[in-house]
Amino acid sequence: MGDRRRVTNPLSALRARFSASVRAKLLALVLAPLLIGVPVLLALVWTWGNDTYERLLKAKVQADLVIAHEYFDRVQQGVGRDLQALAGSSRLAADFPDGTPQAMTELLASMGVRYGLDFLHLLDTRGRPMASARAPLGPLPDRTRWSAVAAAVSGAAHTSIEVFNPEELEAIDPALRRRAHITLVPTPAARPDDRASEERGLMIHAAAPIYDRTGSFIGVLEGGILLNRNLGMVDRINAIVYREGSLPLGSQGTATLFLNDTRVTTNVHLFEGVRALGTRVSDAVRTQVLDTGQVWLDTAFVVNDFYVSGYEPFLDGNRNRVGMLYVGFLETPFREAKEAVMGVLFAIFVAISVLGSLLSLRWARSIFRPIERINAVIQRVEQGDAAARVGPLASRDELGRLALEFNHLLDTLASKREELQRWADELDRKVAARTAELAEANAILRKAQEHLVMSEKLAAVGELTAGVAHEINNPVAVIQGNLDVLTDILGESAVPVREEIRLIHQQTDRIRQIVTKLLQFARPGEFAGYTERVNVATLIADSLVLARHTFDKRGIEVQRHDAATLDVEINRSELQQVLINLIVNAVQAMGEGGQLTLSSEDWVEGGECVGVCLRVADTGAGIREADLQHIFDPFFTTKKGHGTGLGLSISQTLVQRYGGRITVDSRPGHGTTFCIWLRSTPEYDESPNAPGFRARWFGPTE
Repeated sequence: MGDRRRVTNPLSALRARFSASVRAKLLALVLAPLLIGVPVLLALVWTWGNDTYERLLKAKVQADLVIAHEYFDRVQQGVGRDLQALAGSSRLAADFPDGTPQAMTELLASMGVRYGLDFLHLLDTRGRPMASARAPLGPLPDRTRWSAVAAAVSGAAHTSIEVFNPEELEAIDPALRRRAHITLVPTPAARPDDRASEERGLMIHAAAPIYDRTGSFIGVLEGGILLNRNLGMVDRINAIVYREGSLPLGSQGTATLFLNDTRVTTNVHLFEGVRALGTRVSDAVRTQVLDTGQVWLDTAFVVNDFYVSGYEPFLDGNRNRVGMLYVGFLETPFREAKEAVMGVLFAIFVAISVLGSLLSLRWARSIFRPIERINAVIQRVEQGDAAARVGPLASRDELGRLALEFNHLLDTLASKREELQRWADELDRKVAARTAELAEANAILRKAQEHLVMSEKLAAVGELTAGVAHEINNPVAVIQGNLDVLTDILGESAVPVREEIRLIHQQTDRIRQIVTKLLQFARPGEFAGYTERVNVATLIADSLVLARHTFDKRGIEVQRHDAATLDVEINRSELQQVLINLIVNAVQAMGEGGQLTLSSEDWVEGGECVGVCLRVADTGAGIREADLQHIFDPFFTTKKGHGTGLGLSISQTLVQRYGGRITVDSRPGHGTTFCIWLRSTPEYDESPNAPGFRARWFGPTE
């Protein structure tokens, strides 16, 4: 009977054909990039591209919001300074309170016009109105209910953002009430509101005490600027944040001030030529910003289009959230550019994959035919046809050579069996030798892998530090800016604390430098510090001033021995950072009470004075011998729960860059002495490796 077995499952038949056919495998290999690889690659590119796109836009609008916030704060401070200047004018002190109401009105009117104030009042020492820039003086409610006036009555100038009700605006000036009135425009997605208009006024409110020539408190000067419809201010914010050319691709920037959730001044347009005053923010934004006090950084629908938006709340004098500051820019140009780039990239991927697949199929055909002929000869040999040969092939590549060698193999197979056995024995010996070499190579590979893991750690720390530097530099800039404002306001009164202000400036700048130095232990070759000739005795004195608060409260005695005669060429801030770090470590090692010794002497090498040696010695508990060989390793620390283990590693990196080194001598119970060896003329180390890594894997170098 004939064999009736047959493959009835199509999938099994396909699998069997695939496993037995080189042609099928080559076709699958050729088509795999097109059918599997390209879709997966395109999906990954799309996902990563969208994620990067979103993060970049959020980072951009966050930076814009910081700039707008800083300018808005400066405007408020400017109003306060202007009012203080008016309150301190000699004419006001001379004419008030004895001047006539008409004279006071004329004086206040001229002052208000000069400084661009929307109202200006003269109050007595109890905060009651006595004169106004607008005559006649209307019946004003109690002025001391405002935080600015209450502070001025107490003798302190104050500025805040306040919300004035319609009656208050009417009493001050009917024109202000008319200007504050804004008709509410129905806005999709906004929180329901039964009001037809916004009658309240958003005001920069300031007050300052008035003193006569004898220094006696004689009254209060109160004034403010209405922000409703203050288009000049919002246009100025927009011009600063989104100056010409700062937004590519035709995008447009906008800025807005909100009273609660209503736009009271904005350069967002409802339609051509008409600003979107009276429109309201969406309920989602209002909930996050006004209800919970969080900053909004995301895409939002603003009036009639999608904007990459940033909202932050601002507070009145009673610390209540009364409005929002907004900046944003059109998202559509960015999104269209992203989609265009993605489309071109996808088209290139598809075109390259299709073209490559076609060429591969054509080349695969030249492989199929020789392989099929060789396979046919093998089948004939298996059937007993010893005379079967492949014959000549047109191919001159590896397959052609394979066919020739295959024919030769068939001719000499019998005679080569004995030789093959001999080769097998020799192969066994070579395998044993190669196995030993492989074991050695594996040991080297393990060390390389450990080195790679640490290198990746260092790269991660570098990325993290870059982000931290960005976040720290913003408040540092605010500190420095406010110090400048403080110096300008104090004037000659700042002379007694000028040195302290200088030190604050110096140390805020040092904060920025220290954050940058965190990167140096991983990539010291990428940083080049500005060097100068430094007198080590002066540097020690300055460092003691900066670190004195750490040891004064511990009752630690400080001794100095300055014997060095040479100066060193180095970056002063970097050397000061190293010295302060060693001083702080010594103080922490001594706990309560002890002796800190700082000394300097010339570094003599080969009979020649080549530099300076700085010593920092303490009488603390000392360092265990097991820890001494690791104290300069990154992330190693004995202060459990405190510190990062980077201080000594960074210090070693900074000193080694200039050809110096740091050594340590310590015995448990007998204190510790650190020595900083500095060359008078630096010998720069451009090595990109982190300190101690090369010595860890390959042994110390001379």
